[in-house]
Amino acid sequence: MDPAWCDPRRGYAYGYGVGSAAQAPSARQQQPRQDAAAGATGGVLKRSLAEVERWQQALYLRAVRQRVAAQAQGAHPPIDVGAVLARAASRGSGGFAGLSPQPSSTLSSLTTATRMATPPPVAMQRQVVAAPPAPLQPAQAVPGGPAAARPAKAREMVLLQELEKQLLGDDDNAEAEAEGSACGSTVTTSAGGNTMQELNSITAAPLPALPMASATSNYNSVPVSRSPASSASSSTASSTASSSPPTSAASLRQLLSEDAAAMADGDRATAAAHLAALKTAANPRGDAEQRLVAMMAAALSSRNSPPSSQQLADLCGAELRAACQLLHDVSPCFGLALHGANLAILDAVAGQRVIHLIDFDVSLAQHIALIHALASRRVAGICLKVTAVADPTSPFTPALAQALAATGQRLQRHAQQAGLEFRFNAVSCRPSEVDALRLGCEPGEAVAVNLAFALSRVPDESVSPANPRDELLRRVRALGPRVVALAEQELNTNTAPLAARFANACAHYGAVLESLDATLARDSAQRARAEAALAGKVANAVAREGPDRLERCEVFGKWRARFGMAGLRPLAIGQGVADRVKARLGHARPGFDVKLESGRLGVGWMGRVVTVASAWR
Repeated sequence: MDPAWCDPRRGYAYGYGVGSAAQAPSARQQQPRQDAAAGATGGVLKRSLAEVERWQQALYLRAVRQRVAAQAQGAHPPIDVGAVLARAASRGSGGFAGLSPQPSSTLSSLTTATRMATPPPVAMQRQVVAAPPAPLQPAQAVPGGPAAARPAKAREMVLLQELEKQLLGDDDNAEAEAEGSACGSTVTTSAGGNTMQELNSITAAPLPALPMASATSNYNSVPVSRSPASSASSSTASSTASSSPPTSAASLRQLLSEDAAAMADGDRATAAAHLAALKTAANPRGDAEQRLVAMMAAALSSRNSPPSSQQLADLCGAELRAACQLLHDVSPCFGLALHGANLAILDAVAGQRVIHLIDFDVSLAQHIALIHALASRRVAGICLKVTAVADPTSPFTPALAQALAATGQRLQRHAQQAGLEFRFNAVSCRPSEVDALRLGCEPGEAVAVNLAFALSRVPDESVSPANPRDELLRRVRALGPRVVALAEQELNTNTAPLAARFANACAHYGAVLESLDATLARDSAQRARAEAALAGKVANAVAREGPDRLERCEVFGKWRARFGMAGLRPLAIGQGVADRVKARLGHARPGFDVKLESGRLGVGWMGRVVTVASAWR
């Protein structure tokens, strides 16, 4: 055995091999000349074992820092170890050409396959980056990542072992290993083992903070620490995390909002991914929050398909109309607003013998309550005359016309039982055709107009240049009514853009669904029908644009502006009306609230106003 291999100067060849491993063979070839030079200079190139080990440690740490810095900056893509090995085998040199330009290719990444196939020596068992407190299991969080790599082939194993030995200063010859142990020239000596143990303790200590890759799914963020074993597959981890369904109510609301924003921006791929996660987490038979997610996700999903005649028929059909009537009956948020509108009408026509009520969407429950309230006054000669107006151009008219005959008969029976004179008439006319003659108004009648939950379905200037909504209000004012009663949802689904419209609808109908928990069992048939009515409203308000969007609610401020432009002024609802509405609510239903503010009556749930009743003349 050449004694030169026991010389500590061999450490310089190893040291430069870390920086540019291709220099290792040339260093061996130059060894005799170095020995001669050393003899000529009196051993200037000789170094003690401690100096060699310190230098090796410094070079190794420098390589680690270069790799960490490169990963922190994302400067280079991960290296395909198999490709590197193939190039090395084809060159027949076993060298590391092509690795040195990639600082991220360190000893740790090169020996991954070896660690999986054969137990490494103690000196190889080191941890390059401290694991996070709750690390993801590579086989689960990063499918196909390094931990799930295929076993190395025999040729790759031989090459990897050769690379390890060259990097660590080992030799293929066992005798050289023994001699090296005797002369202390390699890192596999006991002293070298201690040095490697020291390196282990240093590299296992926390390094400077690495950038956290937020594997951002659309509902939460999962910080993933990039390590040599996971940096190459971080994108896979991100996609895996985003496929997990959200769990918390806040994350579901956030995901709904992001889905609507993606649709508004035309980002179909993102919207589809969000929608898939929402459908996974939605439960239409769960609690109010889960039902809301299911309802809003269905509304967003229907936006992806063009409107069909069947969808329009379902929205305007008799079944959904009956479901809306049921919702008004069973939900205090709607029923109390109708009761407030009734009381405003009764106060305005107090003392009148003949009352002509013109209604644009007759509600059976509302009119039955009005009949009984008038009969309870026990004034002889009171006559209630009801005229139901149906717009032939409205898609809601067929279902309304179908129900009017039966509604008139039922109201007639209730009036007879209450001892009240009652007349019922149905008129078909457009908003521009509304006048006293067509509606059968007669002198001496106290005219009252009921627009409860009807005006929001009349198109405005954003749909038609004729602006039927404002035209109807001007025509109503021309009738000279004593009172115009309005009850509407406090919700802007008219002119608001999609993202804002969706956020408002989400908060509004979420409150309505929560309030139903206080009045109906979750598995009841009435609850199912009431929620069907809500789902129809939501789907049309969110999924449709232009003339296809029939649900066009406004907030009270906009109604006030429209009524003012039509020449109608507010008729303040008094405290007496508010007290009677509160008395009807009672104290057994916590969470509901009736509030009188500036002459209008708001009905809400848990602090959010859901409906507003107001009066005008």
